[in-house]
Amino acid sequence: MTILENLKNLKIGEVLEREPLKNHTTFKIGGPCKALILNNSYEDVRKTVEFLRNNNQKFMIIGNGSNLLVSDKGLDFFVIKIGENLSEVQLEGEKIRAMAGAGLGFVSKFAIKNSLEGMEFSSGIPGNIGGGVSMNAGAYGGELKDIIESVKVINNNNEIINMKNSEMNFSYRHSRVFEEDLIVLEATFKLKHGVYDEIYARFKDFDNRRREKQPLEYPSAGSTFKRPVGYFAGKLIEEAGLRGYRYKNAMVSSKHCGFVITDGESNFDEVMHVINHVRDVVFEKNGVKLETEVKILGE
Repeated sequence: MTILENLKNLKIGEVLEREPLKNHTTFKIGGPCKALILNNSYEDVRKTVEFLRNNNQKFMIIGNGSNLLVSDKGLDFFVIKIGENLSEVQLEGEKIRAMAGAGLGFVSKFAIKNSLEGMEFSSGIPGNIGGGVSMNAGAYGGELKDIIESVKVINNNNEIINMKNSEMNFSYRHSRVFEEDLIVLEATFKLKHGVYDEIYARFKDFDNRRREKQPLEYPSAGSTFKRPVGYFAGKLIEEAGLRGYRYKNAMVSSKHCGFVITDGESNFDEVMHVINHVRDVVFEKNGVKLETEVKILGE
């Protein structure tokens, strides 16, 4: 039997062969993977990961694909998608426990609805809990590390364990997940009760600023570049004269230079052309090397 047949026999959820990843990324770009796996429980995820690791099969975890740029040629490995099937959110006093597939925006609004403050900054981040925790997502001066109490993960021994905030090695857009290939299943957020009207007002302020300044109407992967130390990526790009720079169907947003967007008809090569051109010109003019915040797969 093939690896794929054995995987299906595990009864660990849905296994979609040669599934186009453009259906699972916010850029709407990406060719087929070997198979996309949709698990229904933590144990299903654990069994899938254990099977793939034991059979030396390369794989990756995705959420809603909001931070990915995938080659049109696709990926010659398995993809486990932790999404709607694992998106339950529970209120526990001043804490919120959220599965990895829950959207950050949804969890933030859930907190606001229950008069809990501390998550307002994350309401507009397009990713889900799993991806957000992994990269310590942040906005408007806040980061998830500031409110995370603990994280449930699958470790390298294929065990489901709980890790304290202090064990996660959080820093700017980084966590221990990247150091040890941990897989986030769930996070518990420690918040505090506040006045609903005040919490909602902060949320609306962030939301209005985001809608005013970010190109939400176009396909993208959010903020394309990491913030260089001592600089703002968008400002460097604007100073380099690249606002609105376009290559075929991909472009630097005229609304916010930190975003590379498409008109919905673009492809991997066009987006990469824009990203590389921006990096080259900014380095030439300012001597600053921009690093992508977007994860690029299949170059």
